[in-house]
Amino acid sequence: MSYLTESLKIEILMMIGYGDRARTQCEVVHLFRETHPDLPALNQGTISKIEAQYREMGHVRKVPSKRQAVVDDDTKLNLLLALEENRITPARQLAPDRLGLDLKEDYMIVLDFLNKSAHVPKKII
Repeated sequence: MSYLTESLKIEILMMIGYGDRARTQCEVVHLFRETHPDLPALNQGTISKIEAQYREMGHVRKVPSKRQAVVDDDTKLNLLLALEENRITPARQLAPDRLGLDLKEDYMIVLDFLNKSAHVPKKII
């Protein structure tokens, strides 16, 4: 579904229609294949997700997931300082101990930041 731009998603919503002449998702799949034979074929689930997103949010723009949360500058600095103090600290300990973060949710945010900043924590073997 990554090849679907915002304009293609809007076109799919227009194909679905509104009111008396609303098409089924199966009809939209066939119409999309006829209209865009050069693109990969859609399935009914993709159409359903696009329609559900529009009904829930009112737009079809890409929404960042929770994992792509923004890490502020203070948190970044605290992470890097914690790594400088003890390079063998596992990332699972960095999240709750130094930052007061929720271990389950923010562990992946910590790992993403560390991987992007080229500081991969080592575990004690």
